[in-house]
Amino acid sequence: MYDAIVIGGGHNGLACAAYLAKAGRKVLVLERRHVLGGAAVTEELYPGFKYSTCSYVVSLLRPQIIRELNLAKHGLTILPLECSFTPHLEGPGLVRWPESAKTRDEIARYSKRDADVYPEFGRAMLNLARWVKPIIDMPAPDPTSFMPQHLSAMAKLAQRFRSLSPEALSQMTKMMTLSAVDFLDEWFESPILKAPMAVSGIIGTFLGVRSPGTAYVLLHHYMGEIDGAFRAWGLSKGGTGEISLAIARAAEQLGADIRVNAPVAKILMKNGSAQGVVLENGDELKAKIVISGCDPALTFNGFVGRDHLDSEFLSHLDRYRLRGSSGKVNLALDALPEFTCRPGRGLHMKGDIAIAPSIDYLERAYDDAKYGEFSKRPYMNVVIPSLTDPSVAPPGKHVMSIFVQYAPYHLKGGADQWPQQRDAFGDTVIKTLAEYCPDLESKILHRHVLTPWDLEKEYGLTEGNIFHGELSLEQLFFFRPAPGWARYRTPIDRLWMCGSGAHPGGGVMAAPGRLAALRILKEGAV
Repeated sequence: MYDAIVIGGGHNGLACAAYLAKAGRKVLVLERRHVLGGAAVTEELYPGFKYSTCSYVVSLLRPQIIRELNLAKHGLTILPLECSFTPHLEGPGLVRWPESAKTRDEIARYSKRDADVYPEFGRAMLNLARWVKPIIDMPAPDPTSFMPQHLSAMAKLAQRFRSLSPEALSQMTKMMTLSAVDFLDEWFESPILKAPMAVSGIIGTFLGVRSPGTAYVLLHHYMGEIDGAFRAWGLSKGGTGEISLAIARAAEQLGADIRVNAPVAKILMKNGSAQGVVLENGDELKAKIVISGCDPALTFNGFVGRDHLDSEFLSHLDRYRLRGSSGKVNLALDALPEFTCRPGRGLHMKGDIAIAPSIDYLERAYDDAKYGEFSKRPYMNVVIPSLTDPSVAPPGKHVMSIFVQYAPYHLKGGADQWPQQRDAFGDTVIKTLAEYCPDLESKILHRHVLTPWDLEKEYGLTEGNIFHGELSLEQLFFFRPAPGWARYRTPIDRLWMCGSGAHPGGGVMAAPGRLAALRILKEGAV
């Protein structure tokens, strides 16, 4: 008999297990795949090349988790990404450098006014991010409850709103309601600058840069923190999977048991209560509580079964939007390709590279997805981690990680069309990128293509949604995953949630895992 069984060895499940084990509880983590990490995983799919197959950058990993679990001792090293490059087919493109003066000169090529405004925009966003940041480190209160702790939490939130200046409150209101483009239009005039900035609002959503509500997601790019540097993004040395493995090592040292190749078939139910799990091989494992690190759809429709849930909760579950819209292409390269607009191996190659030449380009990419097709000319975010971390590729060789949008899970003709469309999707990504770096195709040794269908079948992400559900306002905070169930408890007695489908949501932050464990301990569930 375990105190807790955690379903899923992703970074949130592992973090939850580590905190419970730290408190002296007997915990078992069950991972269906042969490798830990879920979507935060490193895999050597071609000899000598380590792909961060799904998630590939880190920023929101909570600093207190790094400290409290002593992750540096367990092998975690974060290497900063230093700049952001937007190549163009004509002209030099745009680079936002680590040095503010160089960035100012770059932007001034297209708009002197925008060059002046850009630092002011950054300061305004950082102030808003600092205001929002504590919310992702606290459990979501229940606004319908009259219990003292919920009333106190809501009062503190109200106080935080009152502390905002009228100008900041206006900006926050606009962020909550406007599209990414409309919000940026209030600050900037150059479409060349606005396009790569706007894409932050659509990552992992089935929305376009002109869709209302996408402005808020921009804020997440200003909440990153690495070694005390605010608004910092980086790479995990050895690949993103090293984050998960560092948490796993901490959990095991604290006493947690972790099993791979242990797929769960269902949650063992008795009288409406979770008693443990049944593995696909038929083994039954008992525990005082069960904690799911999987998304809400897989947890309740799959492991629990709809017959154990009431109609009201099922109604919320059916309205919870997943709508995967992203794909991924990983490349092993024989040598470093060159971008025509900026030849050579410069610092511009060591950050993230956004194929986002214009707002219209991005909106046309979304138009394809709306009608059930992957984008003919997609938005892509490209990182070459081997330039910053040589350990992920053999000497002189490179790894390229390409995040792609849009790749809708619901293709015209059905999601089961994706296996037949996978190669065409990969070809489209490579050929579009090769317009900017023509020698790319000749340098490819191996390619690994992930569609939303693959993300669902291989990594357990329902509809291929990388955040376990869209990060839209009606699915955040005390609405995630459903009103009344945002504090990690579920309608099933002794069943809890700790994945990205719970507050505060997706991204490699491990906050849902930590907050779930702290809530379980505070309530004395184990």
